[in-house]
Amino acid sequence: MFTVLLLVIAGILLVIFQFPDRNLHVITCDVGQGDSILITYNSTQILTDGGPGKSVLTCLGKYMPFYDREIELVISTHPDSDHSTGLVSVLQDYTVDEILINPVDPGTQVYKALVSEVGGRGLRVINPISGMKVGLGLIYLDIISPSQQLLDKLSVKEEASKLVKYEIGSGTNLYSIVYKLSFKNFSAMFTGDMPPEVSDELSKLSGADGLDYIKIPHHGSSNGLTENFLKAFDPEVAVISVGKNPWGFPKSDILDMLAKYDVRIYRTDLMGDVELITDGEKYWIR
Repeated sequence: MFTVLLLVIAGILLVIFQFPDRNLHVITCDVGQGDSILITYNSTQILTDGGPGKSVLTCLGKYMPFYDREIELVISTHPDSDHSTGLVSVLQDYTVDEILINPVDPGTQVYKALVSEVGGRGLRVINPISGMKVGLGLIYLDIISPSQQLLDKLSVKEEASKLVKYEIGSGTNLYSIVYKLSFKNFSAMFTGDMPPEVSDELSKLSGADGLDYIKIPHHGSSNGLTENFLKAFDPEVAVISVGKNPWGFPKSDILDMLAKYDVRIYRTDLMGDVELITDGEKYWIR
């Protein structure tokens, strides 16, 4: 009887300690050489990308309450394997309400597996384009890229759907979903693997300045962030999701550029998971 009572008390304490606070949490998961970002507020979760394998599940288990098996929104920025492979395991282990994904089909086995999993579960599929706004409670997402004009340059498949529409052999980074998150007075930019031409184009947006946080595109590759973008958006904090890799990411020119503009840098290869917490006015990293 005493043992049962201890187990009940332990269960209650576990629930209490895992009960969500009133802050927004942005967790860049350490998934190795890839991207996966979990955003949580109260009982709402947004997962952007799933990394190259199943390690995303470890991150979700760490930062989501054990009793919460629902993710309100999944965003697949683009079909590259280091961003989308782990989403299959997420869909198998969690209930997902809807997915934001652009139907750019590279014909890879990784993308076919994701399409099969999404289609088999009957998820609501949203194809975001620039100008679209998505709201989840106090969290607002402004889709910045890609534009419909950019997508219209691709060939459309005969049997098109919300998951498989545009044919593409390479260059998937150009069509990465880029979005700005707003939570009260806090703002953050999530950039997928956007290339320099997109970085420079977005730098021309009106009202671009004043970011608190940016996820550096393409793991700190030279083929991503540009100085024009950095000057326009003027972020305070930059997070680089990167693991052991043969390309030398993050590149020294990107690190030097961030240092030049006094941007604080956090890297998953050096720190593991990087968690930013904000009450909408101030923020801190742990």
